[in-house]
Amino acid sequence: MNKQEHLLLIDGMALLFRAFFATAVSGQFMVNSKGMPTNGVQGFMKHVLTAIEYMRPTHAAVCWDMGSQTFRNELFSDYKSNRQAPPVELQPQFDLAKEVAASFLLPNIGVRGYEADDCIGTIAKREHKERRVTILSGDKDLLQLLDHNIEVTLLQKGFGNYLTYTAESFADQFAITPKQFIDVKALMGDPSDGYPGVKGIGEKTAFKLVREFGTIEGILSNIEQLTPSQQKKMTEGVDMLQLSRQLAEIDCHVPLVWDIKEADWTGIERGAEVAVEELELKVVRRHVAQMKAAAAYAETADPFA
Repeated sequence: MNKQEHLLLIDGMALLFRAFFATAVSGQFMVNSKGMPTNGVQGFMKHVLTAIEYMRPTHAAVCWDMGSQTFRNELFSDYKSNRQAPPVELQPQFDLAKEVAASFLLPNIGVRGYEADDCIGTIAKREHKERRVTILSGDKDLLQLLDHNIEVTLLQKGFGNYLTYTAESFADQFAITPKQFIDVKALMGDPSDGYPGVKGIGEKTAFKLVREFGTIEGILSNIEQLTPSQQKKMTEGVDMLQLSRQLAEIDCHVPLVWDIKEADWTGIERGAEVAVEELELKVVRRHVAQMKAAAAYAETADPFA
């Protein structure tokens, strides 16, 4: 294993949505001279560059959803059907965010029929035996991917504020393994993704049952040990429970073409600065200038002063 190598996998969808809505609520869409809203893209890149500056990865890549339809919609037609279309100000920023990321030589990865989470999981599980992997997102669903050499860093309020989990810290806090978290999600469901789990089983009970019986199969094979109310809920909801587990589990076998060399991070190239100027990304321009100034100072500073 190359202990010096560190791969940062960025959940592009989570960061872009988070950045957009942080300023959209007050109407700060930051429209450039071409009439293009840039608030989401600017916040997205500020999150990305702040993380790179803080974590200092040797490799970095961004993963994206590729359209709203995935294999999960084939399993369950109502999957994410409760989500509204993105605001009109956000829609053009999806392609713009990828364009700007590419100008920073960050690979944009996505496969039709799969979610960004699936691409992140596939790459993380391929790479973690050879190098350290950090997943950057705001989505707790990704905690199921925690493993040896895989950590998940969740964005907190503002920029540069993180909550990082390892497999060990997750187990210490929740008293289950990351893999068992899939069964917890299946039991309690996920309103934001539109699948119900077992009706009447909430988060607290889901954690309790998984801690006690280990797996969904363990719960069902010991169903007589549950309360009468829980037995009834589990019996009536067993079909949706099995389906919910399929929906909750991140697919780590996406057929994607991936070469770690394409994700080499060597710093900010001139092409990125040109793109930032052309698109009038003032927030990103300031951040890039600060990063370059900090790097220049670090090179000239006397370590023995």
